[in-house]
Amino acid sequence: MATGQKLMRAVRVFEFGGPEVLKLQLDVAVPIPKDHQKGDRVFTSSTISGGYAEYALAADHTVYKLPEKLDFKQGAAIGIPYFTAYRALIHSARVKAGESVLVHGASGGVGLAACQIARAYGLKVLGTAGTEEGQKVVLQNGAHEVFNHREVNYIDKIKTYVGEKGIDVIIEMLANVNLSKDLSLLSQGGRVIVVGNRGTIEINPRDIMTKESSIIGVTLFATTKEEFQQYAAALQAGMEIGWLKPVIGSQYPLEKVAQAHENIIHGSGATGKMILLL
Repeated sequence: MATGQKLMRAVRVFEFGGPEVLKLQLDVAVPIPKDHQKGDRVFTSSTISGGYAEYALAADHTVYKLPEKLDFKQGAAIGIPYFTAYRALIHSARVKAGESVLVHGASGGVGLAACQIARAYGLKVLGTAGTEEGQKVVLQNGAHEVFNHREVNYIDKIKTYVGEKGIDVIIEMLANVNLSKDLSLLSQGGRVIVVGNRGTIEINPRDIMTKESSIIGVTLFATTKEEFQQYAAALQAGMEIGWLKPVIGSQYPLEKVAQAHENIIHGSGATGKMILLL
């Protein structure tokens, strides 16, 4: 290591495993930006050197100006949640103003982003959450109505609310638990967009056949450079107008990164976007 080189704290992973393999190092060299790696006030959708650090490198096409009205905590909560939600709604579901959308698991980072985007694009927005606090936050961030997905009969309540037509689009955060229920809620030609999944589930394909509905998977990593630029233009307009307002959830110092991952894996639900503090 060169004498006088600036050092930083960063989390490094040297082997596969659980959260315990996340190791905080105190003597990592600060990466030096080259051409097309900016040093401006920005947020990013991905990094080159890793985001669990005091400094990070990112290619210029993955970073976007962060407006002064948003702080860096909010900036940290934009990248993956909002780009994923936008891709799910606009690219995959191809939503239209006036359609209905259920965000199944709406109180987390992606869920709240989906609620804000859907409301801004003129959809009828329904959400679910598992706590009173979560339900309140969902209503404050774009949902017209919210349901408690811990209640045994919440699916019946949703069916009563939407009536015979059903729901046009469902953004699904936990498909291995909810997918079969989702199919029963869809309208004719409805779409389930699978954003999150933690296992397997059995469904009846006839539920798809009778309504000519669709199940569509989403991964942000399939997004092209051109698509990222399109999504960024729409989201930056949302920041300027004011409908894009990230909600910060649990906050952990960098040395507690393993605990943060434990809580993601074993937690019973999230409210807002979890972030690491440097």
